[in-house]
Amino acid sequence: MLMTFLKGFGTGSGLIIAIGAQNAFVLNQGVKKNHYIIVPLICAFCDAFLITLGVTGTGTLIASSKILSLFAGMGGALFLFLYGAGSFMSAFKGGGLAADNKVQTSLKAVVLATLAVTLFNPHVYIDTILLLGSIAGRFQPPGHLYFGAGAAMASFVWFFSLSLGGKFMAPFFTNELSWKILDTLVGITMWVIAFSVGKSLFGH
Repeated sequence: MLMTFLKGFGTGSGLIIAIGAQNAFVLNQGVKKNHYIIVPLICAFCDAFLITLGVTGTGTLIASSKILSLFAGMGGALFLFLYGAGSFMSAFKGGGLAADNKVQTSLKAVVLATLAVTLFNPHVYIDTILLLGSIAGRFQPPGHLYFGAGAAMASFVWFFSLSLGGKFMAPFFTNELSWKILDTLVGITMWVIAFSVGKSLFGH
């Protein structure tokens, strides 16, 4: 049981700990100290839900739906492109963390943005429902559930580590150059993911 859980934790970590739109968003909110507990909580719960769909086999139909994949992909690519554009504009305007924190983003706006960056990215369905789901299927019941629990736990550990780590790094980003670098990297990440999603939707 424990070994199966740890295999799930290791596999989930390998898929989650990569430079991506969701991780960039969580880190960015953590550095801003902007609802830095709610953001990773939403990401982790979404992952846990999708992993549950994958390991129980109920997410196969959803993941294979071309219409759902198309709309989710188009919406995700547009959102990521606009968020990236906002990051580039922020980098261009300059200013440190103290100036950026004068206007706090509302809880509603942050929740909606977190859900968008999480659920509008087709890659999250590939990682959670298809990949983790298919690997979990190799274990005899209830082993697949232990594997899924391990993968879900990896999401909680990673997203909270990322967000809280960003919070503790905040003093470093009072420097204008550091903030510009972060905004630029976030913008590049968002645009790369957006274009890769668009490419996968409309041809290679």
